[in-house]
Amino acid sequence: MSWELSFISEKDFTNHVKDTIDKYGEKLESFDIVRFNKNIVDPIKMIFDKTVYQTSWDEIVGNEIFRQRDKSNNNDIGYFHQRIFQYINNCHVPDNGTEGGWDVIFQVPEGITLPEGDIVHTVYVEMKNKHNTMNSAAAGKTYIKMQSQLLDDDDCACFLVEAIAKKSQNIKWATTVDGKSVSHKKIRRVSLDQFYALVTGQEDAFYKMCMVLPKVIEKVVNEGGEDVKVPHDSVMSELRRIAEEMDTDDENLAMALAVYLLGFSTYNGFSKVAGNVVDDVDENALKRIYEYAKRIVNIR
Repeated sequence: MSWELSFISEKDFTNHVKDTIDKYGEKLESFDIVRFNKNIVDPIKMIFDKTVYQTSWDEIVGNEIFRQRDKSNNNDIGYFHQRIFQYINNCHVPDNGTEGGWDVIFQVPEGITLPEGDIVHTVYVEMKNKHNTMNSAAAGKTYIKMQSQLLDDDDCACFLVEAIAKKSQNIKWATTVDGKSVSHKKIRRVSLDQFYALVTGQEDAFYKMCMVLPKVIEKVVNEGGEDVKVPHDSVMSELRRIAEEMDTDDENLAMALAVYLLGFSTYNGFSKVAGNVVDDVDENALKRIYEYAKRIVNIR
């Protein structure tokens, strides 16, 4: 099958996807029950969520594992959105903290035409993953940085590029700095699809990238071998082993007790249940939880 992206080679795109997956690092480590409960999950919330949302134990535990992994994944996806431009003509991605701290610098000797008709030769880019990730203080600081860049170089524009914008746009960025409304035609708020269109000259470049991305990720994961980690979580199997030792024929209640012990193994009543199960089952998952709990609260 022929490669469908003219603005980046298949080799560069595949390597970039692999580099992004590598950035996931320890988040791709498999979850066992101790890692799952490292910061102590909220069993009450899990019980409510499972029942109210009518999900299975597998789903609710899987959702919690996903939530824990997802907390820091935005930085990794930010890496994907930013660093891909190092492979695109006329784009430069500075090392972190260098060259003014810009995420991407786009330069065209022939000139870059802005929507209002102004022509500049350089665009300095600050990238954000979502439109609502900056509070007013951060927005003001970023705007002042862009104003300063324009004072130093009147042959440029500054873009706030948002991967997840409210809509497709390339507009003047109007914000508030020190209580004053400000805007400038060369300081712009741009959705990621519009930035792709500008730097590639292809209106649907971002769409085309999105269309090939799933199969490239799948290819990298399937062909990566030991170089690409794929998690194999054991939390549910360990919880089921705990549930099997509970003194009840109610399977759902047994699983609920196993989940309760994640957070309450040292609480009155629960500690007795935990102790009984540990006495009955040698070297199983609950024993590891209970010993872990003893270490962190120093109980006897």
